[in-house]
Amino acid sequence: MTRTLFELRGSDPRVRFSPYCWRVRMALKHKGLAFETRALRFVDNDALAFSGQGDGLARRVPVLREESGRAIVDSYAIIQHLDRRYPQAPLFDGSGAESSGRFIKAWSETQLAPALSRIMMADLFDALDPIDQPYFRASREARFGMTLERFCDPARGRIMLEMTLAPLRLRLRETAFLDGDQPGGSDYLAFGFFMWARVMMRDELLDPEDRVAEWQDRLLGAFDGYAASAARAYCAPRPPADVVALVPRSIS
Repeated sequence: MTRTLFELRGSDPRVRFSPYCWRVRMALKHKGLAFETRALRFVDNDALAFSGQGDGLARRVPVLREESGRAIVDSYAIIQHLDRRYPQAPLFDGSGAESSGRFIKAWSETQLAPALSRIMMADLFDALDPIDQPYFRASREARFGMTLERFCDPARGRIMLEMTLAPLRLRLRETAFLDGDQPGGSDYLAFGFFMWARVMMRDELLDPEDRVAEWQDRLLGAFDGYAASAARAYCAPRPPADVVALVPRSIS
């Protein structure tokens, strides 16, 4: 059995946009591990029945299915698994590095993601497969307590983003990557959200001269430009060879 990452796709099946799945993609590349991907829509829930997450909307991506058939769910749990199972090229080189990683995880999910959501919600919704849009609208409007149109506020999101990026910019004055001279787990935990924006936004998120943009460019160029070559919803390069069509149901 081939190691397989189950991840979300846009209306164009080449476009893989989940920030959590991008964390895992970069971690796998860091480890030098071969893997395939399976492209899922939100409604392709039956494809994750093997993952042990229960039924219905409880099933989420990313899911990594190892060659043994074992399924690991949740981006951070997958990263921890990779460091335990494959100790070469550690993602977190010591307990201090993992503690920093946990902070970056919390910061990116509670501060960075909400700012980006305000900025890019309209672009994100438009780039989803039409079969996914009703579920996405209903679930997100229930979460936000308002319509997507009201929630989408790029101007407010940009203000939030400027405040959110301040500590990242300060850190990047000192070093090329969050983890030092070379990228590591903390970098990938944050970078996943910048890939989310890069893949699903019509416009560029950052000024090219921003320290964060320079850091992003270094990560885009890592592993022979692996992330830089990823298909984008509004500017999609050639398709990967691993696109798989699946039967609809539902993923949250």
